Amino acid sequence: MTAMTTVLGTMAGMKLAVLRHSMSGQKAGLVATGGVLGLVLAGGTLFAAFQSGDLLAAAYAVWMLGWILGPVFSGGGDETLRPEYFTLLGLPPRRLAAGLLAGAFVGVAPAINLLALAGLVILGVRQSPAAALVALPAMLLQLAIFVLLSRVAVAALGIALRSRLGAIGTGLVNGAILAALGQVWVFAIALGQTGGITPEASAVLRYLPSGWGLAAVEGAGTGSWDRTGLALGAMVVLVALLLAAWAALLTRRASAARASARGRRPMTASTPSGAVVAKELRTWSRDLVRTHQLTFALAYGVFFAGAPLLLGLDVMLAWAGPVAVLMAAAMTAGVYAVDGTALWLTLMIPDAADVRGRQRAWLLVVGPPVVALALGLTAVTGGPWPPVLAVTAALLGGGAGIVPLISVYALVPGTDPHRRGGNPLRVSEDDGALTGMAYAVLALVALTGAPAAVVAVMYGWAGVAVGAATGVLCWWGFGLLAQRRLHGHGPELLQMMRTGKRPPSRQGGWVRIDELPKREQIITALCWSVGAIPLFPQGIVAGFLKAQDSETRSWFLALHLPEAFQWPVIVFMVLLGLGIYGLGLWIPYRHRRSAAVPEAS
Repeated sequence: MTAMTTVLGTMAGMKLAVLRHSMSGQKAGLVATGGVLGLVLAGGTLFAAFQSGDLLAAAYAVWMLGWILGPVFSGGGDETLRPEYFTLLGLPPRRLAAGLLAGAFVGVAPAINLLALAGLVILGVRQSPAAALVALPAMLLQLAIFVLLSRVAVAALGIALRSRLGAIGTGLVNGAILAALGQVWVFAIALGQTGGITPEASAVLRYLPSGWGLAAVEGAGTGSWDRTGLALGAMVVLVALLLAAWAALLTRRASAARASARGRRPMTASTPSGAVVAKELRTWSRDLVRTHQLTFALAYGVFFAGAPLLLGLDVMLAWAGPVAVLMAAAMTAGVYAVDGTALWLTLMIPDAADVRGRQRAWLLVVGPPVVALALGLTAVTGGPWPPVLAVTAALLGGGAGIVPLISVYALVPGTDPHRRGGNPLRVSEDDGALTGMAYAVLALVALTGAPAAVVAVMYGWAGVAVGAATGVLCWWGFGLLAQRRLHGHGPELLQMMRTGKRPPSRQGGWVRIDELPKREQIITALCWSVGAIPLFPQGIVAGFLKAQDSETRSWFLALHLPEAFQWPVIVFMVLLGLGIYGLGLWIPYRHRRSAAVPEAS
């Protein structure tokens, strides 16, 4: 018992120390942004506790899905303490799992989730003092279930990604569930049409592990102590089972996956660019992480666009292809980061047209299934042909151009493929920066489709020509910039990949975010993370819906206001978003000017 207590305390202290010394730069800004958003969600959950138990059960089900599926977007989840670090200590698997679990409770996400679980206490206080007392252990057990489900899901996903069938299956499941979360308004409207949460759905929500704590509190409130005891006992048993499963999965994680013995046809190419294409296509066929990413993107596009069918609406179905392009670009944002230090092979052959080859390979992999989705589903719905074709062409070219461009201009040092360990999703030591890059690519690629979309809506088939021209220009222009950056700053990029540290800014150049004072680092990262919210959904998208006289209001603030205030609020949101982004640019520019003053004197 003493040894176990020592392990628990040591690992929790290690996690706290690592977090305390790593909260700087973009990571601090991302953590702060995630913390603010988490507090908003926790506040919404506490509000649901004042409404009804059914709403609270639904909210906790969403929290559980977030814990399980969040690691897909965050590089395999929070692994500040990686299991591989402790393999030489000879700790028994269950003791190692328990220690890592203690470390997992240290962080912003568990603290915010514990705040959200305080809704159990609120519900208990509303019922009886006994129910309020039962809510306290139920909170802790529920949090332990969420954290363990996340860890088991990550470990199981890592094992599943060792086979092609597992990579495809997990991509389909994750894409479908995250698309459902992205279209939660559809389910909210569907529930509203049926008069709220049905008794059957209410029962299902309480049978889920996320509803067991709620069932225990409600049992205590009604005097059904057998129900309370059964729910709490089931939670204790589930925690023990998940801990045992995690320990077993950690043991399997330590074993290395065997290389495929299947024969491969030799790669042949007549040009340097063709050799890069052949190499990239071979990588796409062998790397199961890329298989998972592509499957996820296609599944997300189909399920995201198909969700409104629950309401009898097929207006989004034709847009499955463009949505899949955006997600594929976001998932493959670190196209050079995943190479690790193998970048030196590219730098040794400067005339190999590496960027052009990667662009062609990306289009050959992503293009055919996306075009098939766009053509097939648009034919099913009967249109709209010009906007869909125009946007698809523009986004394919934009994705092929922006993915390598941002990968070399905002390179996030990646982990060498042979050092990824037991978590294949972890392709970078700085998962926060890689996640931020993915969201940036998502927004930038979406902007490349905006001109074609506007022309197609206004002038019909002329937009298709604009989309094709935009796609070609983005592919050629952004690719040229990426190629020049790769050739001009190749040694610096390789040094960054080897050491994980960015070289100092050149004299007179822009100051990077990690060179700013800590307070400015956090403010700048918050600006780049939050600016998209007022600019795109609350501003540009709301303005588009307003111009189209759409009846959809969803979560767009301006569309819920009286008619006279809608356009002013839309314009204000656009200006606010631009202002936030401008502040994010002005802060490093100000330090650039102040740094240049001593030189001038």
